[in-house]
Amino acid sequence: MTFFNRVSDFFGMTKLKERLFFEDHEGISEADREYINRIKGQNPFGIISMFMGGVSFAFGPIYVAFPIITIIFCILTYGTFDRDQEDNPWTFIIGVSLALIGLFMNLGGVVHELIV
Repeated sequence: MTFFNRVSDFFGMTKLKERLFFEDHEGISEADREYINRIKGQNPFGIISMFMGGVSFAFGPIYVAFPIITIIFCILTYGTFDRDQEDNPWTFIIGVSLALIGLFMNLGGVVHELIV
């Protein structure tokens, strides 16, 4: 679990929020700074998972490796989700769902007309 916390802190958005809001604004009070830090954000791994799920949905019926890699990635990185700092886990759920649809389409031999 500490590995996931370190990776999440490495890719965390709190430092980016501080840089965007506080570097050029020297007149911000401490109360405003605390309020901005309390705003929930999205997990960067969740965003990546959702994007990979979309790719798996689009190309999964032809290339089975995309959905499998996406499902493994989503399961491994779901542990980085923190309910206190991040908004919701739906990005992971949508990514896994889209990857499963792509995988089941490949197993059923169904190809959609999305790419052709």
